[in-house]
Amino acid sequence: MEANTDRIDSFRALALQVTCHAVNQARDRTEARSLMQQTIKRLGQQIAASIAFIGFDCRLIVLPEYFLTGFPMGESLASWAQKACLEMAGAEYEALGQIAQKNQIFLAGNAYEIDRNFPGLYFQTCFVLDPSGSIVLRYRRLNSMFAPTPHDVWDKYLDCYGLDGVFPVAKTAIGNLAALASEEILYPEVARCLALRGAEIFLHSTSEVYGKERSPKEAAKISRAVENMAYIVSANTAGIANIPIPIASADGGSKIIDYRGIVLAETGSGESMAAFAEIDLEALRRYRRRPGLNNLLSRQRLELYAESYRQSHFYPANTMLEGEVDRKHFIQTQRETIERLAKLGII
Repeated sequence: MEANTDRIDSFRALALQVTCHAVNQARDRTEARSLMQQTIKRLGQQIAASIAFIGFDCRLIVLPEYFLTGFPMGESLASWAQKACLEMAGAEYEALGQIAQKNQIFLAGNAYEIDRNFPGLYFQTCFVLDPSGSIVLRYRRLNSMFAPTPHDVWDKYLDCYGLDGVFPVAKTAIGNLAALASEEILYPEVARCLALRGAEIFLHSTSEVYGKERSPKEAAKISRAVENMAYIVSANTAGIANIPIPIASADGGSKIIDYRGIVLAETGSGESMAAFAEIDLEALRRYRRRPGLNNLLSRQRLELYAESYRQSHFYPANTMLEGEVDRKHFIQTQRETIERLAKLGII
């Protein structure tokens, strides 16, 4: 993607913590789409009010994981795709784009999405809409326990989108944006591959347990910021409504972390716009260009690790090239991987 020369060096970002209203109980696609549009209407009001409070230099808003739909709970791949997955140029993106355009913001979020190149499947997709309402970044989650990923159709996905489509970085007026989905904060390789392509701000849409004690994900957020010398804007759900799981199971802790690993803003539980902070790109870029012990990016010796990765084969690629499979496929593939690695003495 071409760099945007109309640069904004300092602005405010918001990790907007909102309740996810799940569509699992919707009777059909029409009802599910109606629920999504209600969510979008509600978000439009919340975003406008949040900007009015924070200030009109709020140029980036990140929404939680699967904020329009919740996650599948037993639905087959085909059923979830039909009910809950967005089309790549569908009405939901258009409506969200209108919010971005009206408020002159970059709007990031996460949704389930179908792709005509891969019939029978869907991908969990992180997206960024720019102030014109256009999608400037589309990242498909690469590590998922119970959903298809580009790695499951690896050869064909590379043919369609190339490696830069697997690890996209959008060079925008508010910096180089990249996305991480939910638990992918625990996979340092994903963030590092994006940093190698210039990522300065990681947009982390998540839906996770939050508590007083620091969880592995909380530790990982600090680590990803420090080791990649990048901002992290992490938006969690304020609970998930309309499913059997208690609503507040994934609620709270949206935050913004700077390139030194310092938490600039954090909110508790419930719907909140309290997790906002200044993004100072000039300071980040000075920090990245300053020689010294803390400049971890410039000290990377990538050749040391390349051969070990090349020789290692853990979770297999291309296991879903034939399209839809039974949901048992995911756990069965993991079991087979664990057995193989155990026989090799790796785990």
